[in-house]
Amino acid sequence: MERSKRVMWLVLLLIFVLIAGGCGTSSAEKDAKGTITIGLNNWPENIAVSNMWKILLEEKGYKVELSAMEKSPVWAGIAKGDLDIAPEVWLPQTDEPLYNEYKDQLELHEAWYEGTALGLVVPAYMDINSIEDLDKLGINTIVGIDPGASMMKLTKKLIKEYGLNYELIESSEPAMMSELTKAYKEKKPVVVTLWSPHWAFSEFDLKYLKDPKKIFGDQENIYFMTRKEFGKDYPEVLKWMNKWHMDDQSLGQLMATINKTNSPEEGAKQWIKENRNLTNQWFE
Repeated sequence: MERSKRVMWLVLLLIFVLIAGGCGTSSAEKDAKGTITIGLNNWPENIAVSNMWKILLEEKGYKVELSAMEKSPVWAGIAKGDLDIAPEVWLPQTDEPLYNEYKDQLELHEAWYEGTALGLVVPAYMDINSIEDLDKLGINTIVGIDPGASMMKLTKKLIKEYGLNYELIESSEPAMMSELTKAYKEKKPVVVTLWSPHWAFSEFDLKYLKDPKKIFGDQENIYFMTRKEFGKDYPEVLKWMNKWHMDDQSLGQLMATINKTNSPEEGAKQWIKENRNLTNQWFE
């Protein structure tokens, strides 16, 4: 009887050791995968996909940190190697100045979104369709975003090229959206700098003003970039991200879910749960 008890206790002890050892190995393997830092600026689609990738990579055993800043510091951080990934590069025109400045110090990868748009946007109730008609509005301000954004530089160029008597107001994406929302509710005239993809187009009836001089250029694609040697340090992550592709529907749903939950992380988690068929394709 005593011998049977001893055998039973030895078996239980062996099981405990095996479980503890397995857990220890799993934790060590997880820690061994390292920390990845994603640099993002305050654009809705940038926040959305950065949180999406944070969750997806953490599921694969990586530790992921998000570092929020304006666009120019993101490029500088990637070039210096202080950041690992930046998910949003608009080319061939919008981010061309930054790309030309830093292209030898970073690595540009696959396009994950095709067919963007950007320009001056007004509510559909406004009786104006072209940038050339802006001086007929009776207002003299364009509400912009953060001063370091390439779009702001293009807008300054646009004001000069069209000879507009307008002031470009520097603010941020949330501040710009606040001004648009307020004016829209009161049916007042307002002109903002905006881009697609953006959740605003699903919330409001908006329109781009025609740009005959094509200051904002034609449609572009969105790429992601990494620091030098990132692919060498994290080959499987780069492989996964090069398979990443989203369209208006998938990206729009992701941004809308985040907007409804009022939490980038929770919204991204919910969207991932509902779109495993899509995200699983990136890891095949």
